[in-house]
Amino acid sequence: MSVGGGLGALFLLQLSTQGGEAAPRSIVGLIITSDPVTKAVLLLLAVLSVLSWTIMFAKWRAFTTAEKNGATFVREFERARGIDEAMLLAQRTRPSAFTAVFSRAVQFLGDTKPALAATTDRTARLSGSQVEALRLVLDSQSGKEREELGRFIPWLATVGSVSPLIGLFGTVLGVIEAFEGIATKGSGNIGAVAPGIATALIATAAALAVAIPAAFAYNVYAARLNRFDNELEGFGSELIALMVREGRI
Repeated sequence: MSVGGGLGALFLLQLSTQGGEAAPRSIVGLIITSDPVTKAVLLLLAVLSVLSWTIMFAKWRAFTTAEKNGATFVREFERARGIDEAMLLAQRTRPSAFTAVFSRAVQFLGDTKPALAATTDRTARLSGSQVEALRLVLDSQSGKEREELGRFIPWLATVGSVSPLIGLFGTVLGVIEAFEGIATKGSGNIGAVAPGIATALIATAAALAVAIPAAFAYNVYAARLNRFDNELEGFGSELIALMVREGRI
């Protein structure tokens, strides 16, 4: 054996003895061999991931149902010639935020006595203050429907913003643990440092895997919720316009 080959073998033998046990070569192995703090952080991130994906699927179903049923009723409502015909349509279609707003308006009309006397068409009319009160009632009901549909969506923003901080916390603690182990063992080669650093970085990677879908879903659902709110507001205006055409205002 040559002198160079003998020195190379001796150098590799020294690295292997300094590095200690073989480092895990898979993510699962790194998780299994991680310290208790890192495992606790990963468990918390797993819980947040399950929570966010549950909210995402539930809100996807809720938005799909609300938009489908609402579009069906609005499409039929636009053809209605009066409040009575619209009431029949509301009874035939599936319940939605739009039917709830319409029912609230009908209830207001039934509970409110028109302030203006009947004209030649024998229909009493609502005064300006009563119309303004009707608008406030419609806005209130629309707000309730919006709050119901948007429930738990802010949790997605919370998960998206907090998860990276939790992952960073686990990574910092893992790096500290790795350097403490190096100081205790008295070994500073790359074979001794790499496993601890890799294990610590798993927390950051897991946090990003949790935060990215949650933040993306929050932006999507927030935009859909704003669009749905605008549609409810427009429906309230169409409802008042129908009352004007019918001579109630």
